[in-house]
Amino acid sequence: MSSFNENNGSNPSNEKYIPGTCNMGREEIKRRKASGWTGLVLTVITISLLLWFSAPHWMRLVVFIPAVMGATGFIQAYNKFCVYFGFGHMFNLGEVGKTDTIDQKEFRVKDRARAWQLLAYAFGTGLIITVIVYLLP
Repeated sequence: MSSFNENNGSNPSNEKYIPGTCNMGREEIKRRKASGWTGLVLTVITISLLLWFSAPHWMRLVVFIPAVMGATGFIQAYNKFCVYFGFGHMFNLGEVGKTDTIDQKEFRVKDRARAWQLLAYAFGTGLIITVIVYLLP
C-alpha cells in the first residue's frame, strides 16, 4: 500500500497522485484515449448503419451505449482521472495493471466525488449525442 506522495520507482515521469484531480499516469491515459477512440468509431458505425437501413427511431437509442463509452474514455484521459480508480480507492501512475491503494478517507471522498462528476459528464454527453441522432430525419 502506498501513501499519496510515495514514489516507489514505478513512476519515472514524477507524476503525482492528487486527490480528486489526478489518479493515473501516462500509460493509463493512453488506454483511456484508446477507449475513447473505440467508442467514437463504434458510435459512428452504429449511426451509419441505423441511418443506412432506415431503422425505426426507437432503435437509434442504442447509440447511447457506444457514445457513453467514447465520452468516458476521452473525459478520463483529458482529466487524468479514472472513474474506476476513483470508486475503487486506488491510483496508478506507473505500469498499467499495477495500482496503489488510497488509505486516507478524505482522499477517498474527493476521488469518489470526482468519479461521479466525470461519470455524469460522460452520461450527459452520451445523452446529447443520442437525442441528436434520434431527432435526425
